[in-house]
Amino acid sequence: MSTEKVAKRLVELCREGKYEQAQQELYAKDAISIEPKEMAEGPMGNAKGLRAILDKGHQFMEALETIHKNEVSEPVVADGWFSVAMHLDATMKGRGRTDMREICVYHVRNDKIVQEQFFYDVH
Repeated sequence: MSTEKVAKRLVELCREGKYEQAQQELYAKDAISIEPKEMAEGPMGNAKGLRAILDKGHQFMEALETIHKNEVSEPVVADGWFSVAMHLDATMKGRGRTDMREICVYHVRNDKIVQEQFFYDVH
């Protein structure tokens, strides 16, 4: 599967809210997830390996109360890399409504995502 096909499939699944399916289907077993340095530590921080990435996703989904808007841009692809902009307007348990916007950059090798990195302002 080319980088472009991986990117389009990730966008398709994320738009449907099928984040875990995207990770199971498209991520390498040894993939890494990188958050901004202010968020790197802790349960929602950096993760190494698909199992840790899935666990991080479960924790995030459990923290959601209501999703009001979920938008994912078309991917921008360059060789083995692609990026998308994501926008999630959600009510978080115990925190209220939050409007999250980020740029997500992915590295694809051997038809699998081997790295994801998120760029967003920490408020």
